[in-house]
Amino acid sequence: MSKVEEFAELRPLLFSIAYRILGSVGEAEDAVQETWLRFDGSATRPTSAKAFLSAAVTRISIDVLRSARVRREEYVGLWFPEPLLSDPYEDPARAVELADSVSMAALLLLERLSPLERAVFVLREVFAFGFDEIAVAVGRSEAACRQLLVRARRHMEAGRPRFAADRQERRELATRFFDALRDGDVGGLRELLAADVRMVGDGGGKAPQLAKAVVGAENVARVLGTVFPWLIRIDVSCEPHEINGQPGAIFRDRDGKVLHVLVLDVLDGQVQTVRAVINPDKIGHLGPVADAWAVDREVKRIRRQPN
Repeated sequence: MSKVEEFAELRPLLFSIAYRILGSVGEAEDAVQETWLRFDGSATRPTSAKAFLSAAVTRISIDVLRSARVRREEYVGLWFPEPLLSDPYEDPARAVELADSVSMAALLLLERLSPLERAVFVLREVFAFGFDEIAVAVGRSEAACRQLLVRARRHMEAGRPRFAADRQERRELATRFFDALRDGDVGGLRELLAADVRMVGDGGGKAPQLAKAVVGAENVARVLGTVFPWLIRIDVSCEPHEINGQPGAIFRDRDGKVLHVLVLDVLDGQVQTVRAVINPDKIGHLGPVADAWAVDREVKRIRRQPN
């Protein structure tokens, strides 16, 4: 098998590792590309391409995360991961771990960890790497890696989400949610929301966003049921899609450009969190991006018009 073929076979795994460490589609793709350059430029053929490439992409991702954390500390408003429509890596034996670990809730919990803790946790808990492999990947002893994992688990266990609802149940709830959203059915939305539901947005200062979180079923239902019918009136479309393993939707303007992404955390048959990713820098990988400010101005204009 040629280097190109070996790399192509392992690329889904490499991207999935990098995305979970970085929370960014663009940065993960860059890390995978840099990994290829190192593999292609290596003078000798490694005994195990998987071990070499996994270690390389992990080290690159750790370095990128260290610099990214500084930028995230200066980020305007809440920071969310970039939406992922589908995880390219599949492993039936690790299906639950893979699905849980890619959710936005889990990725936000991973933000609590140091870059080394995050890498060790991802390699061990999600991908079941041996401690000997992890030690090589992060440049620490096996004993040190075990300690890093203990600390990472301690940080994660308190808030680690478990999305126990089956896919069909989540899909049916999402269908009802987005139908009610389109219709401006406040009562229908309220029935689907947990009592303490939160609605939060990430605009990064580059798009209209909520000034603060909206909390409570009544408040969230009223905001959603009021705002989205106005968007529908200016030909904004709602395209349901699984995002980060959870129900969600891509909203597009009348020209088909991506306006924002909505992601639902579903647990115990109710929507626990509604997250809107509006920052244009985070949705460009989904297609051409709409001018959210222009859409906001158009909505305000028609709302001022007499009925």
